[in-house]
Amino acid sequence: MLKELQIHRKILYDLVVHYLEPLSGTYGRLAYLAGLKDPSTGKYAHDKLAAVYGEEPVSEALGKCHEEMFERLLEMPLAQQEEDLRIYVSSLPNGIEWNDKHCVETTRSWVPAEAPDYLKELFCSNTAALCELLRHTPPKHRKT
Repeated sequence: MLKELQIHRKILYDLVVHYLEPLSGTYGRLAYLAGLKDPSTGKYAHDKLAAVYGEEPVSEALGKCHEEMFERLLEMPLAQQEEDLRIYVSSLPNGIEWNDKHCVETTRSWVPAEAPDYLKELFCSNTAALCELLRHTPPKHRKT
């Protein structure tokens, strides 16, 4: 059991330092983690981490990390979620042109299957509203 926890901690450390930290914002990290899940099997995969730690421990650690990132996003104030989503969307090739329907469909795919229903509903409600806001509100210009 102790060995499993140590491996789990090493996987998370490598994941955060090498793959999540370079990404900007919580939505970007959530999208990245969701993209590591195979929808047909429900397993998470990361070739580089699996080569070091094994497929099963990596899948478990990535699943836990995905859930944690999802919950962390929902703990953020809605205004911060809006700014974070705006940053994520503006980093995409289509930028802010990303329409709200596509925004809602895409962000729904980021919900961990294991998340409680009430959190799934909150996330979907929040992102639907935020996607609509992005479409109607010009980006905020920050003073430097």
